[in-house]
Amino acid sequence: MKSVAFYTLGCKVNQYESEALEELFIQEGYQVVDFSSPADVYVINTCTVTHHGDSKSRQIIRRAKKINPRAVVAVIGCYVQVSPDEVMAIRGVDIVIGTTDKSKIVELVEKARKGTQPLKAVREMDENEKFEELALERIHKGRTRAFVKIQEGCSQFCTYCIIPYARGPIRSRPPGKVIEQAVKLAALGYREVVLTGIHVTSYGKDLETGTGLLELIRQVHEIRGLDRIRLSSIEPTYFTDDIINEISQMHKVCRHFHLSLQSGCDETLKRMGRRYTAAEYRHVVEKLRKQIPGVAVTTDVMVGFPGETAEEFEQTYKFLQQLELSNMHIFKFSPRRGTPAAKFDRQISANIKDDRSSTLIGLAARCRKRFHDRFVGSSLGVLYEQESRDVKGCYEGLTDNYIRVLVDTREELNNQIISTRLTASREDYMMGEF
Repeated sequence: MKSVAFYTLGCKVNQYESEALEELFIQEGYQVVDFSSPADVYVINTCTVTHHGDSKSRQIIRRAKKINPRAVVAVIGCYVQVSPDEVMAIRGVDIVIGTTDKSKIVELVEKARKGTQPLKAVREMDENEKFEELALERIHKGRTRAFVKIQEGCSQFCTYCIIPYARGPIRSRPPGKVIEQAVKLAALGYREVVLTGIHVTSYGKDLETGTGLLELIRQVHEIRGLDRIRLSSIEPTYFTDDIINEISQMHKVCRHFHLSLQSGCDETLKRMGRRYTAAEYRHVVEKLRKQIPGVAVTTDVMVGFPGETAEEFEQTYKFLQQLELSNMHIFKFSPRRGTPAAKFDRQISANIKDDRSSTLIGLAARCRKRFHDRFVGSSLGVLYEQESRDVKGCYEGLTDNYIRVLVDTREELNNQIISTRLTASREDYMMGEF
């Protein structure tokens, strides 16, 4: 049997697409193996959000060729879309595919196995681009939640972001297709679905049906067998008071919202091209907390954006300190060729970025611990997923508000939602008992 191995970098959308592509290979008689194993085909799904993503992609390509020099190596995704010739020049690459036409990957692999010249399948996207169907239709062993891609592309063009250039304009998946896949996943036994995309809040803006994100959530909420609906990253401006009121009435929607912030300083936000102020962001968080008790609000914060003074960083620090979000992903600005911010004056040195990143990572850890402390003694439903890799003899899962819970048990709990009393708080998880 022919074998294929995948390595996925970057976002949840990439993870979804890799799993969907695995299914295409399986349908054509391939066996999916671990990336560290010898395989006939290696697929590297790349990310280009930062320089680190590019360099990691190159490293993984070289690793694949070392494992099996005769294998076909297919490199796909955002890095390829933005820099196709650069990727093709890497020794050992047989196929490059951008962020479109991924469904043709098996066909292209078979061509590459017969030929000797690298194959290039990268094309420019236009405003008439359609959503490419890549549907997951099988259960993955041990999985309790499934991603459902509902949307592609972004038209925001924040000054630092390469994604609109890599992913193209917004394209929404027809609501009927979303519901069809979610129904199949519920029938397969998945208890939770995550609605994901590149810019989820743009969902429906290109559809003639008039179906927007809220209406889509309503339709998914009606599916029997699904217990939880989780949303991937959401623009804070989406959450008007009316939308928060409606979502708070849907019991299947998880009490966890990832609202991208980037900075707590209005001047920095303006240079970034973000479309809200720190005060508007605060209002959304406070409204969510008022309407949905126990809600977890997580975020992304960028440090070292061009022109970020010590005073601007201090504003961000104090803003986050006061807001006390449940978790924060901290990352350093990385200039991406082709974006306006890459040419901005007053670029920040690596040392300053490192210091500011460390400062906010420390704050994030303290905020996360305080959020956990609030729930000691509470009983919450936990969707158990797997044996813990961190604590031997424990099983772990997630609450609807994204608290990782470990229980000391030898029982097989996979895919069960069990009311669990949270007994002790740790920085990255909580201990519980039945």
